[in-house]
Amino acid sequence: MITISVCMILKNEGAVLERCLESLLPIADEIVIVDTGSTDKTKEIAARYTDKIYDYEWQNDFAHARNYSFSKAQMEYIYTADADEYLDRVNIERFLTLKRAMLLEIEIVQMKYTNQLQYGTTYNYETEYRPKLFKRLREFVWINPIHETVNLEPIIFDSDIEVIHMPVKSHATRDFSNILKIIESGRKLSKKLFIMYAKELFIAGSDQDFLNAKNYFECSLEEETKGVEELKAAQCVLTKCARLTKDYNMILKNSLKNIADGKASAEVCYEIGEYFYEVEDYIEAAIWFYNAAFETECELNIHYAGDYPLKRLTEVYRILGNYSLEEEYAKLLDEWILPQSPDV
Repeated sequence: MITISVCMILKNEGAVLERCLESLLPIADEIVIVDTGSTDKTKEIAARYTDKIYDYEWQNDFAHARNYSFSKAQMEYIYTADADEYLDRVNIERFLTLKRAMLLEIEIVQMKYTNQLQYGTTYNYETEYRPKLFKRLREFVWINPIHETVNLEPIIFDSDIEVIHMPVKSHATRDFSNILKIIESGRKLSKKLFIMYAKELFIAGSDQDFLNAKNYFECSLEEETKGVEELKAAQCVLTKCARLTKDYNMILKNSLKNIADGKASAEVCYEIGEYFYEVEDYIEAAIWFYNAAFETECELNIHYAGDYPLKRLTEVYRILGNYSLEEEYAKLLDEWILPQSPDV
């Protein structure tokens, strides 16, 4: 049976921490808590479950804090958990079964992260696989009988364990604040963080969050190193910013570039539809909402290629007095369900 270190970084999680730690006790051989400055009862609650509690001076860097927590682990594998997660009885049993049967050559175990959309930030599906269990010390071995090379690809196992995510509030405000601090410090966002920033804006951002991001995404379009995925994301963000500020030249500039390669983003088509809807050109609005729903794919938020434009199409045809089309789109809206993640 493998041994497991549970590693957590915490700040003011007193409302949910006990639920999390109670569910992890059966699977943990040690629990490592890194506290980043709690002022509630977080450390007091944690002390009921472990004596391995470390104070950490926050550096506006979650990765650095995670690495610090991993450095304190002593077991064969590390399970990383957030305080607003927990395992129910069925999944504790699944985890214990995995723990007993785990093959030591497995380096990463992915688990189904559920209930993501209640307080969504950067995710489009209710359930998605996430890497959750990691081999603490990786062994590098040579492979291939000739033209030998070191195996650099990790061995990953997709388990049936479901980690239940039950936050008490959205983390979007915190995330946007941290990202803006990173940008202001002059540090470059990785491609992944760049895309996640755009996704979080479209999934959980307020109008003001978009406007706060406007200058950064405008500047990003001037960077020659940006790839197609990043450019598409920036065009989506800036098209919405342009609609919010009624900057029609900016709408044209970004939406036309997005559409020019023949692979228009649903978010851009939807925002053009919103522009025409706002100026009461409902026939033109319907064309763009239709494109969003049926002719394009989402770049950042799956709803922009689904229920959002279908709802608008229903409203447009009600205004136009075309009740048969209103009924047709109302039926499609009622039947629309969130697609399953392709990885689950």
